[in-house]
Amino acid sequence: QQSGRKYNLFLKRRLRIDKRHQSKDSIFFRDGVRRIDFVLSYVDDLNKEWEKKLERRREFESNLQKAGLELETEDKKESEDGKIFFVKIHAPWEVLITYAEVLSIKVPIRENDIPPMVENPLDCVLSPFRLPEKVMHPEPDYFTAPFSKDKQELYLINDESTFFSPSMRNRIVNYILTRCPYGTEEGKKKFGIKRLLNNGTYTAAYPLHDCQYWKKASDPNCDSERYTLYMEWARFLRFYKEQPLDLIRKYYGEKIGIYFAWLGFYTEMLFLAAVVGLICFLYGLFTMDENMSSKEICDPSIGGEIIMCPLCDRDCEYWRLNTTCEASQYSHLFDNVATLFFAIFMGIWVTLFLEFWKRRQARLKYEWDLVDFEEEQQQLQLRPEYEAKCTQKKRNPITQEMEPYLPLTSQAVRFCISGATVLFWVSLIIASMIAVIVYRLAVYAAFASLMENTQTLQPISGVLTPQLATSVTASCLNFVIIMILNFFYERIAIWITDMEIPRTHMEYENRLTMKMFLFQFVNYYSSCFYVAFFKGKFVGYPGDYTYMFNRWRNEECDPAGCLIELTTQLTIVMAGKQIWGNIQEAIVPWICNWWGRRKARNNPENLYSRWEQDHDLQSFGALGLFYEYLEMVIQFGFITLFVASFPLAPLLALMNNILEIRVDSWKLTTQYRRPVAAKAHSIGVWQEILNGMAILSVVTNAFIVAFTSDMIPRLVYYYAYSENGDSPMSGYINNSLSVFLISDFPERNEPNENPENFVICRYRDYRYPPDHEKRYLHTMQFWHILAAKLAFIIIMEHVVFIVKFFVAWMIPDVPADVKAKIKREKYLTQKILHEYELEKLKERLCQGDKRATEKEFIATEGRMELSRAM
Repeated sequence: QQSGRKYNLFLKRRLRIDKRHQSKDSIFFRDGVRRIDFVLSYVDDLNKEWEKKLERRREFESNLQKAGLELETEDKKESEDGKIFFVKIHAPWEVLITYAEVLSIKVPIRENDIPPMVENPLDCVLSPFRLPEKVMHPEPDYFTAPFSKDKQELYLINDESTFFSPSMRNRIVNYILTRCPYGTEEGKKKFGIKRLLNNGTYTAAYPLHDCQYWKKASDPNCDSERYTLYMEWARFLRFYKEQPLDLIRKYYGEKIGIYFAWLGFYTEMLFLAAVVGLICFLYGLFTMDENMSSKEICDPSIGGEIIMCPLCDRDCEYWRLNTTCEASQYSHLFDNVATLFFAIFMGIWVTLFLEFWKRRQARLKYEWDLVDFEEEQQQLQLRPEYEAKCTQKKRNPITQEMEPYLPLTSQAVRFCISGATVLFWVSLIIASMIAVIVYRLAVYAAFASLMENTQTLQPISGVLTPQLATSVTASCLNFVIIMILNFFYERIAIWITDMEIPRTHMEYENRLTMKMFLFQFVNYYSSCFYVAFFKGKFVGYPGDYTYMFNRWRNEECDPAGCLIELTTQLTIVMAGKQIWGNIQEAIVPWICNWWGRRKARNNPENLYSRWEQDHDLQSFGALGLFYEYLEMVIQFGFITLFVASFPLAPLLALMNNILEIRVDSWKLTTQYRRPVAAKAHSIGVWQEILNGMAILSVVTNAFIVAFTSDMIPRLVYYYAYSENGDSPMSGYINNSLSVFLISDFPERNEPNENPENFVICRYRDYRYPPDHEKRYLHTMQFWHILAAKLAFIIIMEHVVFIVKFFVAWMIPDVPADVKAKIKREKYLTQKILHEYELEKLKERLCQGDKRATEKEFIATEGRMELSRAM
């Protein structure tokens, strides 16, 4: 009996293999002719809502057929696990032309006869970085016009099955799916595939990849564009090659294409910033031995004789300045004259980057037929969720049609709840940052005491100072808190944005973008702002220290300055975020897909169909691109807002982005289902965010150079207080340290021990000595330095802003040749359309109008049904 069962199972598999020998790579219906434009999947589980889900599916699929779509269902017995049903959807020609007109899809009318650009003389040098012409430009360049059913003879329709690209087809089908009704529940008309996915009626909805990524499709009718993208773009060994942007746009749509165009351009521009930053770092490295400040600190006769006041109350001891010798030498790597130059350079670089990107974007808009594409088209398309939740209606002043709307009172209540939630979470971040500061203050004394009293730490005490040990551990702790808060806030931000019920998809993305960016800005940058602008600025002086919550003494900066600690903070948070981001983006989807596919490898290859393979991949999601932009914009903030403290930041960002492009392309091509194609003619609201950060970066870098680095105090000493003409900077360290009489210590601050009976100690400030009539008050040099710092900020900001605005004015947003091509194409397109209208008018005068076909009538009627349902 058991052998009989095995034989029957073998026959069943054999029949399935014979029945669908092409199923492994097939993207067509069983007839091998009709292309699969979309796939829906569901599990027929017998729970309490089984009948309700079944009825929803019947109604939904019936309405899809009424709209003109053709469906074919694969029974669960045919699936690999025997549980999942697959509904394959095909959009026939009549449906495609109907909705191509609705969506104003531009299609070819004549091959472009505008002469190409003059060849670049550097093409020979750049040839190793080029890709084959067929990969870079998979289609000829055409004049295009919005599709119209009444003018089909005008367009270059050689083959109806290939006239609309797969990305256009899945965009059209998705438009229908998001607006198709499936019944009435609780007195409201329900519609849209998104709601059906949310309530579990369907488990997935996705367009198909055209082949496996590691080999071409066996069907000659498939272009195998996924394979081409993997071989020429998604492999890391191609990191030095240009990106095939036209092929990316053709396969994934303009929205994803514009992201990779921006990321590639950003990475190219980073190369210049990375080279200049590396030169500035090398300058600091090569001049390290010439730095007079570190020489004096390391000199046993100078730094070795200077006794510094204790780093904490009671438990800490007096210490000699030369114990920070190595730390002061490393500080010079980032705190030197080149820092000032690099801060000014990055202010100009960011302007060049944004202006040249506008030009690049304008060129892409022309090449990708997005010149006449306006966001208003998207604004007129209401979100299905908005229509479902808004029961009241009013007349749209633009379309003059009745449409749902959200009352002003309801909007106000929802915005108040949303604003209060965002404010609470931002306050939570600030509270967590204060907790980290308290940690720094609490463990600072412990580290200081430990390093002074532990003999085993003596060999590394020169490098690992109490300040550095505190900064490193606090930075790591801060990074962990950042990741935890991010995890929770991402879900909260989506929830409150859904609660606001934005009217359009673009409005939804913009609101979510602002909430997420505000949170991430405070979350990632607050610790850097603390180290840059607050640490060591409100310390007080021995005998009158400043305390947080009247308990923990505020931190002091190292005698060589606070800049090295800002560098440490920036490096840990920036590098940690990039490493964690790549792990999340690449390794997690790969593990999930491997786990999902592990059973399929044991079955015959032909039984694992194309739609099943794609079903087992991860979903890119509507917000997939949003997170990619957010990650890069946060990185952009690190390399602009705080770059004066770390000239190597652009180099780290460059290396990360070279990897990021290949990781993003690899996961999109191999680990994710094919996203639904969407149009976009720019990077949207991210452009305004980048502009805002560029302006803010000038201010932050000016303040970092003035208040965090030691640049201004050194210059003031060099020009006004130096007494040695041969070596102007000699004596600077002694000049920058004030004197305190140990007998003036209050009991709270006085160390427990003073074995060498020191009489005085030194501290970092500009105050009068104890024997002066103005004892412990700020000296005139302090006010000179403060005035120089404020003057420097004003001068640097004005100089950089003037250069920025001049550069922005000099560089037009749209290249002159693109302007000319746009005007030429518009003229020729209008001429072609005018000639066509004349020809049609002649035909009508001679023959009269033709009657519409039955299928055209069905598609048009389906479109009207959808409009009525909405």
